[in-house]
Amino acid sequence: MGIALTLGAMENTAPADPAAAFDRDPGDGIVATSRPPVTFRYYDLVMAGFVTILLLSNIIGAAKLTFVDVPFWPQGWWPAPDGVFIYGAGILFFPLGYVIGDVLTEIYGFARARRVIWVGTGALLFLAFMSFVVTALPPFGGWECAASGFGGERPLTSNSDPAIPGGAICQMTYDSVFGSTWRIVVASITAFWTGEFVNSFVMAKMKVLTKGRALWSRTIGSTFVGQGVDSLIFYPVAFLGIWTTEAVVTVMITNWALKVAWEAALTPVTYAVVNRLKKAEGVDLYDLETDFSPFATSEAGKAA
Repeated sequence: MGIALTLGAMENTAPADPAAAFDRDPGDGIVATSRPPVTFRYYDLVMAGFVTILLLSNIIGAAKLTFVDVPFWPQGWWPAPDGVFIYGAGILFFPLGYVIGDVLTEIYGFARARRVIWVGTGALLFLAFMSFVVTALPPFGGWECAASGFGGERPLTSNSDPAIPGGAICQMTYDSVFGSTWRIVVASITAFWTGEFVNSFVMAKMKVLTKGRALWSRTIGSTFVGQGVDSLIFYPVAFLGIWTTEAVVTVMITNWALKVAWEAALTPVTYAVVNRLKKAEGVDLYDLETDFSPFATSEAGKAA
């Protein structure tokens, strides 16, 4: 009897969840909370999707520059005086990572997003290390590839001198795709780490500020800030002194603007994914009791 009364008293004096006030529809099966459950149904899949897109965008997309000709662009206007916009091919698919990044913070909170950012950073570090080791290995002279004509007639873009073995030509091609200078590696990893944490922080804070309303404002707003920080770090660190200052500024602003525009265009996709996952997980998480330090190891703590 005494134990039951004591337990009842403890339940009655337990602090209420401050996020409960944000629950606009208590009957929809989605609980507004600032205290995440121990496990989620789809968190691991979302994390895997984020890291996959991150790595593929850095391996495949980053290696190619492409362009789009905009005929109605005013002649002489910056940043494309001739109407031709040059951009990295990875920008076409990398924004899918923004959607997943926003979903991570919106559904699973800053603490779970923080774990994914660190996993992504570790994956990028291993990618850089593996690329360095593999490109540094001496090529076998009999190695043949498309660039060397697979041992037959070499393409016009290759070296036709038969004294140069196919392995040397293939190595140069391999280096051009997978080799990176230390500046680009440092710039890429630092920009990703900083930009993603800023994006997640802004997203989490805006969710509380808007009380969970106007999802579009925080997805676009967090990308505006987070990718701004990303671009401000990556392009100067990677290319300042190699490209002209004007080229660095032009590409930096153009890519940042394209990323924000892509995020805005993908807003309906973000809404669909977020709504579906919220129903599946059964929670709507608010970072009211979260430790926002990138180096925190606990799921929650004193709110910043």
